This record gives sequence, structure tokens and C-alpha cells, in this order.
Amino acid sequence: MQQDTPAPRTPAIRPSTRDARRAGISAFIGTTIEWFDFYIYGSAAALVLGKVYFADASPAVGTLAAFATFWIGFLARPLGGLVFGHFGDRRGRKKALVVTLTMMGGATFCVGLLPGYAQIGAAAPILLVLLRLIQGIAMGGEWGGAVLIATEFAPPGRKLLYGAFAQQGSPVGNLLATLAFLGIAQLPDAAFESWGWRVPFLASAVLVAVGLFIRLRLAETPEMAAVLARKKNSKLPVKDVLSTYPLLVLLGVLAGTAGVAITYVKTTFALSWATTDLGFDKSTFLTVISLALVVQVLVQPFGAVLAARWPLRRAVLWMLLPEFVLLPVMFVLVGTGNFWLAVLGMGLATFPHAMYYAALAGILARVYPVEVRYTGMSLSYQACTALFAGTAPIVSQYLLTATGSIRSVVALGLGYVVITVVGVLPLLARTGRTAPALSPEPAATPA
Repeated sequence: MQQDTPAPRTPAIRPSTRDARRAGISAFIGTTIEWFDFYIYGSAAALVLGKVYFADASPAVGTLAAFATFWIGFLARPLGGLVFGHFGDRRGRKKALVVTLTMMGGATFCVGLLPGYAQIGAAAPILLVLLRLIQGIAMGGEWGGAVLIATEFAPPGRKLLYGAFAQQGSPVGNLLATLAFLGIAQLPDAAFESWGWRVPFLASAVLVAVGLFIRLRLAETPEMAAVLARKKNSKLPVKDVLSTYPLLVLLGVLAGTAGVAITYVKTTFALSWATTDLGFDKSTFLTVISLALVVQVLVQPFGAVLAARWPLRRAVLWMLLPEFVLLPVMFVLVGTGNFWLAVLGMGLATFPHAMYYAALAGILARVYPVEVRYTGMSLSYQACTALFAGTAPIVSQYLLTATGSIRSVVALGLGYVVITVVGVLPLLARTGRTAPALSPEPAATPA
């Protein structure tokens, strides 16, 4: 089994197995709720937001405008990573995560209450953008903190596996969001567009309350608690990260691309393409996406297992390279308009990027020392989501509109894989098996 424990710098009490499992479960539940809130916006953008908030535009332009507001949430995520990374590295992971969940829940609930263009005119899309910005800032702070809650409680040698707890919240949250819209899509079109689509946004308040209850009972991570006790926390984490590890930040941005961008090509863009151009109705293709997400929930953890048992370079290549075959096959099968072939294509194309996504959290968590880890990994991951994931639906739609061929979208997806390989292989070579040290520290004394 590959060992990936950080180089000893800050003494910390080793958590019990029970504490580690509780932290992993807490990270999973919290990220599931946050991702549910974030993903229901993507489904709404593909199906209805263009009609409600950009009513004066043509259907194609309205969809592009809705996807643009979807992207705004990703543009805000690096800011959230910086703000909450600084807070989390200075004051602790737990406090930051309580704030991010509260922000996300409040913004999501308000989207459900926001009047449309027909009621308040231009103020409607402006307020929609503002609420999406708040969602993005919250999500930008959530991911890094949730990963660290899991990995910094993890037993030695199992950080890659425990990082997958936080990653599992993404497909489960996405699945719940898709199922929510699948249920609401059974309403008549008029009811769906007037009030039905708002129900998942309003119902999310219950999930947020559950998440807050769980997070408030969680202790600070042992590694961060030791840093705070010794007053070794960084005064300005972003300065330390950018001055000491600029290349690692850049490589981390590239390394995350396939793990975060391809899922939005397969879900948000594909939902719009299938229901607009291929003749699928909303319910049918939401079912296709739901079944693909079930596949992702089931296979994704095996990526972390593979990464923990094999040399990381070999594991990463085995997870990523099949995408060069399976992604084109997916678009061919979806393009047939046949339900079961679409399910087969979406399911097969899910394997590579889902398994890689499971390992990604542990890979990025080991890159930085504990004093700046929240800021460093959040910078890499959230900049990647802003550049590649948030743009994936709008760039895909633009390419399809400009070229009239889905092949351009396939090429975009394969380009994401190339970028990932270019980033992750040198990142693994430079970080080796342990996190680098921010400054010389005495060796840890066993508790």
C-alpha cells in the first residue's frame, strides 16, 4: 500500500479510527448538500432559467445567457477559495465550513424566491447573478475545507482514500439534484416554468439545517489544532503559497481539468443538447443522466483505491487514457436518440473521469504543508473550475452553434484530458510521496 503521510513538521495527536470515520462521513454529507445546491442551478439553467430571467431573448440566446450565469458561480469560486482558505489556514477548518454551508443555503433558498423578468424586469437577472456569485464563493471555500476535514483526520497511509469521502459528495449531490428535477419535470410545462422549478431550491433549506447540525458537532482537525496551539499558522497564506509554490499551483490547475470539466459536458450541456436538438424530452434525458450518476457513485471510490494501491503515475494514466475512446463513443450513442444506447454511452464515459476525480482530492491535499494547505489546494482547484468547468457548457454550446457539429464538442472534451495529463504527471514528479515543508520544523513527537 502506498504511503502518503506528510513530512513531519508539526506535532499532532493521532486521531482514533472512530474520529477519522466521523470526519469522513461529515465531509461526505456536507459536500453532498453543498453540491446539491450548486448542481440544481445547472439543471435549472439548462431547462428553464433562460425563459424565466431572459424572456426577451431567443431560446438559443436565452440558454447561452443562463449558462453564462451558471459560469459566474465558477468565476466566484477562486475568490471563495482565497477568502475561506485564508480563514481556514488562520482560524481552523471547522469554522470556515460552517460559514460556507450557511452562505450556500441562504443563496440557494433566495433563488427559489426570486421573481422572474416578467415581474421585476431587469432587476431579476441582476439579482440572479448576485445570488449565483454568493453560491460560487461558498462553494469555493467548501471544497478545500471538506477535503481537509477528511484527510487531516485520516490514519497514516490512507489520506488518498479518505479524500474520496469528500469527493463522493459531488456525484451524490448531482444525482439528488437531477432526481429532484426529474420529479418536478413531471408537471405540465406551464406549472414547471412558473413555480415547479423553484421547489428544489426551497427544499434545500432542510438539507442545510441537517448539514449545519453535523458540522457544529465536529472537532477541529488534529493537524490544524496542533498548528493553532503552537501559533505556527501563516500570517498571509496566499502570499506564502504564491511566493513559495507558484509552479505547484499552476500544475494543480491543469491537473484538475478532466476531473471537473467533463462532467459538465456530460450533464449540463448534454441535457440542453439532447432536449433541444435530439428530440429527448426532459424526463427521459434526466433519467439518462440519473443512471449515469448512479454509475459514478458506484465506481468513483475505486479510483481512490487504485491510487492508494498502485504507483500514482500508473494509476492516473490507467484512469484517464480510456476517456479518449469512451467520450467519443458516448456522443455517438447519445446522438442515436435511443434511450438505452444513451444510457450505455453515458455510463461508459463516466468511468475514467469519475475514478480520477476520487483520487484528485488526495493528490492536491498532499502538495502543500498544513499551514497553507487550505489556501494552496483551493487556489489550484477553484481556478481550474473557473477556467474549465464553468466554461464547459457555454463553450460546448458555442462550438455546437458555430460549427453545427457535435464533433467540436468531442474535441473539447478530449482536450480537457490532454491538459490534465500535461499537468498531473509533472505535479506527481515534483511532490513525490510527501508534502513539502513551508519552513524547517523539528520532528514530531509521537503522542
